[in-house]
Amino acid sequence: MPSQVNSRFERKAHEAGHQRVAGVDEVGRGCLFGPVHAAAVILDPDRPIRGLRDSKQLDAERRETLAARVRERAIAWAVGAADVYEIDHLNILQAARLAMRRAVERLSPAADYLLVDATTVDVPLPQEGIIHGDARSQSIAAASILAKVERDACMTRWHDVFPCYGLDQNKGYSTPDHIRALEMYGPTSLHRFSFEPVRLSCPYEAWLGYPIPRQAELFAMTAGGE
Repeated sequence: MPSQVNSRFERKAHEAGHQRVAGVDEVGRGCLFGPVHAAAVILDPDRPIRGLRDSKQLDAERRETLAARVRERAIAWAVGAADVYEIDHLNILQAARLAMRRAVERLSPAADYLLVDATTVDVPLPQEGIIHGDARSQSIAAASILAKVERDACMTRWHDVFPCYGLDQNKGYSTPDHIRALEMYGPTSLHRFSFEPVRLSCPYEAWLGYPIPRQAELFAMTAGGE
């Protein structure tokens, strides 16, 4: 089991001489609908935030409260995304890394070191990938909260456009109600056609140029979470 969220990774980076250590995380890799979101956060050691943890361990109200505190107290924070067309073209893993890169590049002041949840970001900065980082690092946990709040808000807005898919409740994930809606109504243009459940629900012949084996593997790994 991963250890409790704390600041030891951030302290280690500061002790090595880095001044602006950003945590980076993404959400929405396992969704059938919409963009994948990411956030980058440089926490202020002099303005601690109690209660930071992996966004999946928090209810929606608590995430909103903590997100507001992160935005108020952080040295810098930013959110990025990659849309469904980029997901289908690149594959979901590379699109998630693109969203993370966009978040990092929007930080002001810029980061000089990155702590990333389980991967790396394509920017010329020293960085460390941490397995279960959102449950171990305070800054990655903060990033996961901001990304989750932003994506959930996005899904709620899209629910007004496509109400039959229950996006306000399932947030685009492969839940039974979402699958039933796909079977009844077919996919929208903002569903991820490179994901097999979406492609199979389409009554029309879909382009088959997606890297399907890799996508199927990633979808199987992430369908139940972020």
